[in-house]
Amino acid sequence: MPTRLRKIRRMRGSRTHGYGQIGQHRHSGKQGGHGNAGLHKHKWSWLNINDPDHFGRDPFRPPSYHKVSKWANVGDLSSFSEGGETKGGPVSIDLKSMGVEKLLGGGDVTRAFNVKVSAYTERAKKKLEEAGGKIES
Repeated sequence: MPTRLRKIRRMRGSRTHGYGQIGQHRHSGKQGGHGNAGLHKHKWSWLNINDPDHFGRDPFRPPSYHKVSKWANVGDLSSFSEGGETKGGPVSIDLKSMGVEKLLGGGDVTRAFNVKVSAYTERAKKKLEEAGGKIES
């Protein structure tokens, strides 16, 4: 663009060059806006890298909240008892030492098991007792 057509040439003698009275065209240009301006627009890639959890909200969790991270079904107990078989009596399985937090009632129980686990469902307890086993907490 030729020098003679630039805005600066036309605005010679004007104090603010058309941007208002008190510094309205200063300071925010180099950062793409003040504060959180542009997080849904031109600062989106910055947001994904540096603050991906900015939008949305944190769910309320009471102080006693505990999410079970490892569980097992009663149908899986026969695979846990490999090598621990005893003739005639129920097979003992310690799920606490294996890191299993809860025993669920999915699947079928093929034989009697004595299971040591910290938490279980009523359906799992019922299935084990019908097969002749029991649960120890």
